[in-house]
This record gives sequence, C-alpha cells and structure tokens, in this order.
Amino acid sequence: MSFFIAEVSSNHSRNIERSLNFIDTASKVGCDAVKFQLFKINELFAPEILKKSKEISGRKQWELPLEFLPLLSDRCKEKGIQFSCTPFYLDAVKELEPYVDFYKIASYELLWDDLLIACALTRKPVILSTGMANLNEIKNAVKVLRDHNCEPTVLHCTSAYPTPYKEANLSAIKTIRNSVGCKVGWSDHTVDAGVVQRAIHKWGAEVVEFHFDLDGKGEEFGAGHCWLPEQISSLIKQVRHAKDADGNGIKEPVPSELHDRLWRTDPLDGLRPFKSVRKSFKVSEK
Repeated sequence: MSFFIAEVSSNHSRNIERSLNFIDTASKVGCDAVKFQLFKINELFAPEILKKSKEISGRKQWELPLEFLPLLSDRCKEKGIQFSCTPFYLDAVKELEPYVDFYKIASYELLWDDLLIACALTRKPVILSTGMANLNEIKNAVKVLRDHNCEPTVLHCTSAYPTPYKEANLSAIKTIRNSVGCKVGWSDHTVDAGVVQRAIHKWGAEVVEFHFDLDGKGEEFGAGHCWLPEQISSLIKQVRHAKDADGNGIKEPVPSELHDRLWRTDPLDGLRPFKSVRKSFKVSEK
C-alpha cells in the first residue's frame, strides 16, 4: 500500500487558516501525511544571488512562520495524518524536532552531509529526494545517514517543474532499490495519473509525494507541477481500490460469473447453453 504525502511547499501564502485547510483537505482526499517547508531566504541562497535576483529575494514572502509549527502539528494529530517538514538550514532541524513525524530532505540539499547528519541524529525517520542526482551521490547520502543509525526512504525524483512524462525515468526506482536496498518511492512533478499509477503498480513505489494546491491560487501552482484536490482524490481512490482486484490467486469461478457457467457452449453439439438449460426452453407440444 503506497504512502501518499501532500507537499504544500510555498502554497500556504503565510496564512494560518489556509495552512490548516491544507491539512484538512489532504486528510479528506486520503493522504497519509502533509509536508511543509521551513527555510529562511537569507540562509538558502548566497548573498550575491539575493542581491542580483529580485525574483529569488522576493521568495522571502514564501517563508513559513515558525509560530505555525505547533498549530500545524496539532491539526495533523486531530485529523489523523502525519506532519512533516523539510529543513533548509541546520537550526531548522531542531526547530522542527518537537513537531514532525519525519524529516524530508529536498533534492537540492542531497549533497549537504551536515544536514543529513543533523536529521539522522534526531532518530526520526528521514525521506530523501534524489532529483538531479546520480547513483554515486545517492549512495553517498544513504551511507551518511546509515553511518548515523538512520535507514532512509529514498524517492526517485526528476527536478523539473513540471516534468515531461517521458523524462520521469520510472525504471530508476528499481535501479535505486537494487543499489542501496532502501524502501523507494516516487516524488511526482508530472501531474500525470498514469505516471503515478505506473510508478506504483509497475515499479513498486512504496511512497508517493506530490505537490498540492487547494484552489489554483498558490504561489507555485502556475508552474504546472501541483495537483488539485479533485485530481489527487480520484487517483488515491483508484490506487487504494486496485489492491482489492488482486483476489486470492485461486483460478476458479467467482460469484458474479456463476450464473453464466451453464450458458457456455455444450461440448456435445457446439451450441449454447448446456443441454440441461435448454430443456426449460422447449416449446410444449399441443
């Protein structure tokens, strides 16, 4: 059974009611966890980048207020859904520790051993995204975490927003699993139900993370990589119901087809239905 994580990213608009609504909606559509991001723009980008790029420096308006954390955590507990957050600076790990059920390391931070170690030392679960990474980089990150007594879950990811479905490279899920022996999932940026279904049913993705927006008004929705509630609700229902189709593996008639067994071709004359059924259709002689 795949574990679904709704990634709010910066679509919360620094509004607590909207943030709580994300949790309520994620729970309603069937998600297992909801994830936010904790960053400070001045600790995320180098000063020369912030000085030159108004677009990037403007993302200060996307920062999640620290005072939201206990409220978000409490709401998740109330709704029976796990709370997670991505730390983007070292102090964020401790700031999040009292509240999160697990940490998520973003693809851009995969090379930052100090952040990996800080998360591992909390003894909380860690999920690691691998967008843009090669296999050696993934192996190193997993080793760093394991060296500090953390067995991570690794998400195959393509860090293009949105990702063309032909570049999803889902078969890399198997490659990662065989190479590092971790639980492996898929971090989706395609917003393509077929891609997610195939990640789960063909390649065995045990965790699915997706970017989530409530109404198409979030800061990141315009880029085209965010799912809306009705889209993801339908997908999760399909995935969860699909397991019921597996059955017991015994090849035998099932209840819904028992009635038709006698309407098969009778091997004695090649006609339908069986002769025993035809008797009730005989026209009585006058």
